[in-house]
Amino acid sequence: MKVQSLRARLILIILTPLLLISTAAAYWQFRNATLRAEEIFDRGLLSAALAISRDVTVSGGDALGISTRRLVSDTSGGELFYHVYAPDGVFVTGYATPPVGPVSQTDTPQDALYYDAVYQGKDVRVLRFLDATIVGDVSGVFTITTWQDMQVRAGFIRDVVTRAFGVIFVLVVSVALVVWFGVGIGLRPLLDLQDAIGKRNPNELDPIRRDVPIEAQGIVSTLNILLDRISRRISSKDEFISNAAHQLRNPIAGVLALAESVETAPTAKESKLRSRELVIAARNATHLTNQLLSFERAKGSDTTVNGAVWDAKDILTAAIERFERQSKDKRFEITVIRLEQSLQIWADRVMLEEVFLNLLTNCVVHGGPKMTEITVTLSRKDDWAKIIIQDNGVGIDPGDHMLAIGRFSQANAGPGSGLGLPIAARVVENHKGHLELHPNQGGAEISVLLPLRQA
Repeated sequence: MKVQSLRARLILIILTPLLLISTAAAYWQFRNATLRAEEIFDRGLLSAALAISRDVTVSGGDALGISTRRLVSDTSGGELFYHVYAPDGVFVTGYATPPVGPVSQTDTPQDALYYDAVYQGKDVRVLRFLDATIVGDVSGVFTITTWQDMQVRAGFIRDVVTRAFGVIFVLVVSVALVVWFGVGIGLRPLLDLQDAIGKRNPNELDPIRRDVPIEAQGIVSTLNILLDRISRRISSKDEFISNAAHQLRNPIAGVLALAESVETAPTAKESKLRSRELVIAARNATHLTNQLLSFERAKGSDTTVNGAVWDAKDILTAAIERFERQSKDKRFEITVIRLEQSLQIWADRVMLEEVFLNLLTNCVVHGGPKMTEITVTLSRKDDWAKIIIQDNGVGIDPGDHMLAIGRFSQANAGPGSGLGLPIAARVVENHKGHLELHPNQGGAEISVLLPLRQA
């Protein structure tokens, strides 16, 4: 099983989109800074070119003004170079050789032309500006070229981006720390709950009653349901052990007494007679044990786990065939009335077949000596498969119906453990069905309703 820290998981969930957003923001900042730097530096070149053109016109090409020299020496954080020549190609002022520009040029004033070039082995940004003016006795279109090292622009972009990246990094780290410690504080109620549960001993199965966050209430509720089921299951096991010990005490004592009587029998004939009685007592004890185990299994039967789709007709037929094979002293007739169509149910076949066998056996055991007929009817009632088992025996008084379904109790005194009907009722209940006893003047009548598969 892969173990993963909840704190680490939350940090990963929060920081992953945050990092993606931060990366997108950093790229946007870099792109924006680059475009902004290009705009600022290009405007600086243009401002310098206009100032130079003005000063050349005013001074006749002899000198630049103080403000223009200051502008040239520190435009956008770096030195700027310039070159001016007259319409006839005569050099006027500035640096002697400007960067080589595009081939196509005109001699008429036009918008500023920006381009990238190489000057003395360095990448530079260049502005070529044509201005119609008069310098001394020369008039026409003068060409003013200004340029600046690209490293100045790169340094500006680097500074802006570094500051932006630094802010984003600090933000991400701060969020990570806040989440790390915040999750730890938020998980403290769950850790306290874990400690409280860990201090419980195996006998403490009471529901957990602690204040927990809303998100954890579902877990606590589910755990309480599980604890309740475990508690009821343990109680059921204890009850079963107690009942089994109580019910088996007398049969085992009888078997032991008969075994001792066989050992002390005065004659072989007497010993054989007592041995036969011992076998009968042992069989009765075995039958009681099987009934107890069947009742315990019926309480844990789960059709969603042990079940499959079966035809109710097939299960009922198999139970009737087993019942007829077991009825050696057959003093009754069994009539079966059933539908030919299939009635599909979701069932644990073994347990459900045991139900029908118990109900049929119950007719023989408690029907009385005058019971001569058993009728089994299978029909469909809405979305239910309905099975009715009816005999013509002594029947069960309506006031004793609850007594008949109770454990270790019988409506009519007779042989048996008193577990047949309780086992049947529990198994039917586990199949989401109903077992009912009906008043009948002519004997006992028991009906079983089982939901059809489509229902």
